[in-house]
Amino acid sequence: MRVELFEVAGAGDGPYGVAVGPDGGVWFTLVHAGEVGRLAPDGSVRRFGLGAPRCGPSVITAGPDGALWFAQMNAGRIGRITVDGEASSFALSAVDAGPGGIVTGPDGALWFTEVNADRVGRMTTDGELTEYPLPVPGAFPAHITAGPDGALWCALNQADAIARVGTDGETTVHRLPTPGTAPVGITAGADGALWYVGIGGGLVGRITVDGRVTEYPLADRAARPHAIAAGPDGRLWFTEWGAGRIGVLTPDGRLDGHQVPGPGAEPHGIAVGPDGAVYAALERGQIARLAG
Repeated sequence: MRVELFEVAGAGDGPYGVAVGPDGGVWFTLVHAGEVGRLAPDGSVRRFGLGAPRCGPSVITAGPDGALWFAQMNAGRIGRITVDGEASSFALSAVDAGPGGIVTGPDGALWFTEVNADRVGRMTTDGELTEYPLPVPGAFPAHITAGPDGALWCALNQADAIARVGTDGETTVHRLPTPGTAPVGITAGADGALWYVGIGGGLVGRITVDGRVTEYPLADRAARPHAIAAGPDGRLWFTEWGAGRIGVLTPDGRLDGHQVPGPGAEPHGIAVGPDGAVYAALERGQIARLAG
């Protein structure tokens, strides 16, 4: 696949999360600049301020209402931006909750993790908030995804575990077999399982809805895989933050990767478009596109 690079921000602005919007644009967060941006299909870029430069927008997702929703890690808020660039936000119960991952749930609400509070939250599109404590203190819940079983699944980074959270808040914790895995990214695969990456363990993992785990160690265990997304063809794409690569795991279990040209790429968030194109947010101020 060919790697194409788009300049979207300064090196200090920190592209972090990325999502393909309902308008065909690629939406991304600038975690250090306190902005959300849009990369158009023609390569043009628009940036939208959120009125709070230090709010720390991180993970972003397409919402159920045609808008984009994102976590404001430093502000204890969940943000919303329309495809026209109109931004708003809703407060959580604590300003230091540290919302991290976010996803649209099977119930039409936004579900997110609270990294500093060991909670998973649910927010309706009109801002109604419910928060559920996790049963593992100090778990540091990271990314979250909607599972094939009607529940939410999230990576418990400091607990070396994956949690299943029902829409009623009932939680089951599945411990991972490799100490120090430190899972961050998680996604639902086309095969009916959940897939995660271990930033500490240097691996890609698969967990079935009944808790069975299979691991795929990377050739470079120090690559620090961060985020993962499923493609329409069954391939799993993930960022190797420490190695400047975009990795891929094929349905037959083969690992491969694509080096991002140039030093200091630091890829974080990743998303796959409906056409199979892969987008990754690079810390140095770019969006990478893999296609072909």
